[in-house]
Amino acid sequence: MIKPVVKDVLFLNQKSEIATKNDIGVIKDLEDTLRANLEYCVGMAANMIGVKKRILVFSVGNIIVPMVNPIILKKEGQYSAEECCLSLTGFRETKRYETIEVEYLDRNFKKHKETFKGFIAQIIQHEIDHFEGIII
Repeated sequence: MIKPVVKDVLFLNQKSEIATKNDIGVIKDLEDTLRANLEYCVGMAANMIGVKKRILVFSVGNIIVPMVNPIILKKEGQYSAEECCLSLTGFRETKRYETIEVEYLDRNFKKHKETFKGFIAQIIQHEIDHFEGIII
């Protein structure tokens, strides 16, 4: 179901909790909401739709990839970036890493460990910041 995008900074500043199998419906809501906003957005964290759980989705072309409880294990190649967010107005400066290694669960709660580079790595870092209440 497409959900409204939360723009309340007080809510977005709160940390997210570990997701469980009971939160599986959040993945579908995030996918639907991201798909409805693909013209303006490439990734979403659950708190952006009002759910304080560690679930994110991002788009790679027409494919939307979910990650449950992702943890960044390694970071390499720090750089400065300018980002925007569907929950905020304007662009903001931030620090990101070119290459990251992430451990996460897929929609079936199967564990994965993958390395991401470039723009996909940047999206994942942005969404994981949301889990920590960090707003760019």
